[in-house]
Amino acid sequence: MSKRKVCVVTGSRAEYGLLYWLMKEIQSDGALELQLIATGMHLSPEFGLTYKVIEEDGFTIDAKVEMLLSSDTPVGIAKSVGVGVIGFADALERLRPSVLVVLGDRFEVLAAVQTALVMNVPIAHISGGEITEGAIDDSIRHAISKMSNFHFVAAEVYRRRVIQMGESPNRVLNYGDPGLDNFRRLHLLSRRELEKALDFPLGSPLFLVTYHPVTVGNANNREATQALLSALDQFPTAQVIMTKPNADAGGRTISRMLEAYAQKHPCRVHLDTSMGQLRYLSAMQHCDVVIGNSSSGIVEAPAIKKPTVNIGSRQNGRLKAQSIIDCGENSEAIVGAINKALSDEFKQVICHTESLYGDCNASSRIRDFLKQVDNDKHAGKTFFDISFLLS
Repeated sequence: MSKRKVCVVTGSRAEYGLLYWLMKEIQSDGALELQLIATGMHLSPEFGLTYKVIEEDGFTIDAKVEMLLSSDTPVGIAKSVGVGVIGFADALERLRPSVLVVLGDRFEVLAAVQTALVMNVPIAHISGGEITEGAIDDSIRHAISKMSNFHFVAAEVYRRRVIQMGESPNRVLNYGDPGLDNFRRLHLLSRRELEKALDFPLGSPLFLVTYHPVTVGNANNREATQALLSALDQFPTAQVIMTKPNADAGGRTISRMLEAYAQKHPCRVHLDTSMGQLRYLSAMQHCDVVIGNSSSGIVEAPAIKKPTVNIGSRQNGRLKAQSIIDCGENSEAIVGAINKALSDEFKQVICHTESLYGDCNASSRIRDFLKQVDNDKHAGKTFFDISFLLS
């Protein structure tokens, strides 16, 4: 009996970290064959050529789809999607997977999914139904959901939202967020091991900072980044671990500003292009505050009871635990939020924080579903009218 070919697409360091344990589950299952397509930032020297990390982790990359143009303007991103569609068409024609697995809301994933739709490849989408009002990713995510056959969501409210979009309830499964599996399966580094891995002393307080571009509305990413850096200046005794932003429009401006800041403060600021999941989550475990606008501050940080200072609108609409402090994109607001996060009163709040995104066992559940589902039976889609539930 031939194995079912499960093709996973990954285009960024963060997404790969969330997919890692699912890929391991598929790889080790005798009834499944893992196919892997690397694209986007993984293949870019600017973002650390992180496809090498994938290979070092024991995975074979079956196709590399080059799609990133040397531009982070909206026009450049739009053209990159077009280049990606061409590359994914060739890859899927050669690999002929039984199902394509994608996660989230990146433009690289949009290119893969629209190609699979036209080529009649069933699509399984992880992390649909969520809302991030401060990024075009919000619309991309919903578009991917409408093109997908199966849905693995991270919370019940997200399940209801996908069903609201007309997806059949028996195809929308609330299995939790696969990124949380790392806390059950990954042996995080001790404080001393992390210091050695980063070649950077971990003082107190310790801040973990990730700031991505806001890609909708009239956002001024330069001003917002400057406000963040000015706020960090108000904590001169803090050690700061920073990661560079992703490949969204405006990301290079932020990267240059972070580079200049790290060069100005070499003794207390460490900047990394790509930390990898082990070092990043280890830094989260040992830090005092997670700062920025990354989804990791919304999903992962509460699971290990770390306070998050969530800046601006990028994550507006997501489920947020009580450990998350929202603030505006100005220096005064950011300073106030950090002080609140460091306060003894808020530490009491942190003690009672619970994850809103599942119980750290999503990958096994997704693997079991992909292994058992009858693709032929579910090949077609009919619109599920929500009025059936309301009548």
